[in-house]
Amino acid sequence: MSSFKALFEQYDWSTVQADIQSKTTADVERALHARHRSLTDFQALISPAAAPYLEQMAQLSRAITQKRFGKTIRMYAPMYLSNECNNICTYCGFSLNNPVRRRTLTEKEILEEISAIKAMGYHHILLVTGEHHRHVHVPYFQKALDVIRPHFSHISMEVQPMDQEEYEALIPHGLNTVLVYQETYHKEGYKKHHPKGRKSNFDYRLHTPDRLGKAGIHKIGLGVLFGLEDWRTDSFFTALHLDHLERTYWQTQYSISFPRLRPYGSVQPKVEMSDREMVQLICAWRIFNEELELSISTRESEKFRNHIVPLGITAMSAGSKTNPGGYKVEPQSLEQFEISDERSPQEIAEMIHRQGYDVVWKDWEMSYG
Repeated sequence: MSSFKALFEQYDWSTVQADIQSKTTADVERALHARHRSLTDFQALISPAAAPYLEQMAQLSRAITQKRFGKTIRMYAPMYLSNECNNICTYCGFSLNNPVRRRTLTEKEILEEISAIKAMGYHHILLVTGEHHRHVHVPYFQKALDVIRPHFSHISMEVQPMDQEEYEALIPHGLNTVLVYQETYHKEGYKKHHPKGRKSNFDYRLHTPDRLGKAGIHKIGLGVLFGLEDWRTDSFFTALHLDHLERTYWQTQYSISFPRLRPYGSVQPKVEMSDREMVQLICAWRIFNEELELSISTRESEKFRNHIVPLGITAMSAGSKTNPGGYKVEPQSLEQFEISDERSPQEIAEMIHRQGYDVVWKDWEMSYG
């Protein structure tokens, strides 16, 4: 069973970037009318040549999404367990070189956060930490999952990459989904933004979804951080990665997220991605892969999130706090990044309902597993 790394090394960043830029309107029209879309079709759909076809792409994306998912949007909330981190990342508030007070939630504090999140109606939770193998490790995660599991029907994690055996050790404690973002597939750019810590190991992070697949995790989430490098090229490599995973670990489900770089200190996006380009990318993903769950977070503005509901997204967060204890224990602790849409879950639910969509608070029951 070959890993993605072997496939990844067959591609050159500059060549892929040039291929995308060279796509024509004929390539776009072929992709739009194809019965089964290839990676080459995906390149056409994210290319500059596809920009004039945005309305057609949006209509097709809407129709495909409703056929597969109905008119539903699933709601989830992130819960930050720790801001401890041993990495230096140029764009993150948790970076090791940021002189702030660190904290990791205790079991008692986790229960306090749970009470606040449950009061908002949530049954889906995403656990997030910095990457610190001495403070937030497998034994800590096992204890945290044991505390959290009775209260939520679906538990996801976005923490440091781990070994296959470590993921296997967490599944019996209720872990369902793991999100692991490569941040960027541009190796030189990756090293620039991750100069120190375990996260600086590009290859280990790249191989993480393969380890998750071998561990038998139910769902794997992929994504890149838009703003670090060319979004089109990074998106192609994400699609290449997904294609490999679906062929290799076909029993696993997959999701894609769309984080754009949010303000932290003086760090500004190297590459700007407009709202129109983000819509193009979301529609391209849906047209390329009808089964994918597509998720949008509170990084995005109210206006953007209002308009994206019918265009392919299947999951949204709301009322998010990006700091450990942010819901109840310590609201003023360090945030990982600034959110943009500050509306409550109830306000988001009302907005979704006004567009004729149903809000899904719970679509999975742990006891059935």
